[in-house]
Amino acid sequence: MVPSPQTLPLLKDPERLENRLRELPSQPGVYLMRDSAETIIYIGKSKQLRSRIRSYFRPGQQLSPRISLMVRQICDIEFIVTDTEAEALALEANLIKQHDPHFNVLLKDDKKYPFLCITWSEEYPRIFITRKRQMRHAKDRYYGPYVDAGQLRNTWQLVKRIFPLRQRPQPLYKDRPCLNYDIGRCPGVCQNLISPEDYRQTVQKVAMVFQGRTTELVATLTKQMETAAESLQFELAARIRDQIAGLQSLTASQKVSLPDDTISRDIIALAAGKDSACIQLFQMRAGQLVGRLGFVSGAGELGEILQRVLEECYQTAEPVEIPTEILVQHELPDGDILAAWLSQRKERKVTIITPQRQTKAELIEMVAKNAGYELERLEKQQDSNYAALQDLAELLDLPELPHRMEGYDISHIQGSDAVASQVVFVDGIPAKQHYRRYKIRHPEVTSGHSDDFASLAEVIGRRFRDIAKIKRESGQIIPSQDMPDLVMIDGGKGQLSAVVEVLRELELLSDVRVVSLAKQREEIFLPGESLPLATDAEQPGVQLLRRLRDEAHRFAVSFHRQQRTERMRRSRLEDIPGLGFERQKQLLAHFHSLDYISIATPEQLAQVPGIGPKLAQQIYAYFHP
Repeated sequence: MVPSPQTLPLLKDPERLENRLRELPSQPGVYLMRDSAETIIYIGKSKQLRSRIRSYFRPGQQLSPRISLMVRQICDIEFIVTDTEAEALALEANLIKQHDPHFNVLLKDDKKYPFLCITWSEEYPRIFITRKRQMRHAKDRYYGPYVDAGQLRNTWQLVKRIFPLRQRPQPLYKDRPCLNYDIGRCPGVCQNLISPEDYRQTVQKVAMVFQGRTTELVATLTKQMETAAESLQFELAARIRDQIAGLQSLTASQKVSLPDDTISRDIIALAAGKDSACIQLFQMRAGQLVGRLGFVSGAGELGEILQRVLEECYQTAEPVEIPTEILVQHELPDGDILAAWLSQRKERKVTIITPQRQTKAELIEMVAKNAGYELERLEKQQDSNYAALQDLAELLDLPELPHRMEGYDISHIQGSDAVASQVVFVDGIPAKQHYRRYKIRHPEVTSGHSDDFASLAEVIGRRFRDIAKIKRESGQIIPSQDMPDLVMIDGGKGQLSAVVEVLRELELLSDVRVVSLAKQREEIFLPGESLPLATDAEQPGVQLLRRLRDEAHRFAVSFHRQQRTERMRRSRLEDIPGLGFERQKQLLAHFHSLDYISIATPEQLAQVPGIGPKLAQQIYAYFHP
């Protein structure tokens, strides 16, 4: 079957590519790249659309591996013309937020630095630290990424002592608050002892701390304390006084400060290596350092890197978080456009300065020095990973270094709750955003009867069937970012043989390199070989495979435990007539525990969506025969 012109990459259809490039205008605007499935994979902006888009397809152009992979997948190009460059910048930010394209990624490793998330989309917002930034809801806010994870956790713990906030992710008791409420640490969210509006006001104060507006918050609380004292509300005034003291102690330990400085400013600098650059952004408010954010980028023009970091950093920022002054290490290619866009959002003038002397230049030097230390640490890690990848490539006789490696493992207890894991290492580093979990569907894998060979065969078949389908239709493997260079199976010759048979049936055995790693002696087996490779268990390549195997095992075991726990929680509920799976989920979501369900009254049970009075009485009678 011959692919249609619209599903063929533009690089393989020079005539259509040239016609498309000829149609592009020399005006400012936004361009959208689409793949064969018509999915938007990249969104960019430019002062001149024609010259920018042509640069991706220019012969001999040195593109980064990420952009080169993207260009090979482009099947169509769309563009939106704007009147000004500032409009293009604002439109690009909105479109990226809306479509979240795969290749619009600045950070190579989104697990490197932690964020603080506030879930404003919920009635009672939750606050938690996470290393995985994903837009759960448009109203949720992420602050960071923070370079110093320890300082972030210490700040968060101190904030929880200053303000009465929900202390537990799940309530400890069903019908009463826990000790945190009695000592004033929690306002009783689990029992609705505080209204959502009042609790949101408290959370808004917490958000001001992580926005760098601590001084403004202290001034607001001081006025509230004085008002409470004047109205003879001395207990309230004392609580606010303690909050002010806690906030002042939060900023008292800052090591960097500027005397008599009331300007809100961000300072950004980078240290560039051969293949990557580390960027640091220091946030200074009222003369004190309140936050330090970190980013990692591929190599490129230094001013463009800084500009892209600032654009992505401020795209999701609230107007009050945007500083009035930004100090940059290098001139930005579109600094005036960025300043105009930020000024429009903040409704106040924002200036971007490249300082050359005195105090501001010293600030840039300090930030650049921190970026240099981070780059040095990153390069040491990269050198270690490169040595391991090189050793592994030589050991397995691979044509080039394995960029993407996948590891698979099975977990169960005598066949019950059988699951499988797929973990991914990119350039020797875990890429958890690509991990997958599988529930084994094989009819012969049941409680009391396990079959790891059949389970692995099923998982590999499900993983590669779409790739095999594309190969059958087009006659070739279409390059994509999720095609592995190496597949590692946790097991010995038997597990490897089962996987090889599936790949042979899918006609992918020549396209997918697969090995297995046995636990007992750390032996590596290759397809068709009866004896393991002669290796040293401590050599870098084998250690890398062991890390991949151990991560696959950990991920599989954690998923198995989760499935087993859910089954045990549902086991007693399944004996109740008329209580199906969905209603069981509703009950557990409402009461959080089987024990709470067992002591609930019929009236309380009937409050659960989908549980009427009759069924509530049946559930109550089951637990109270």
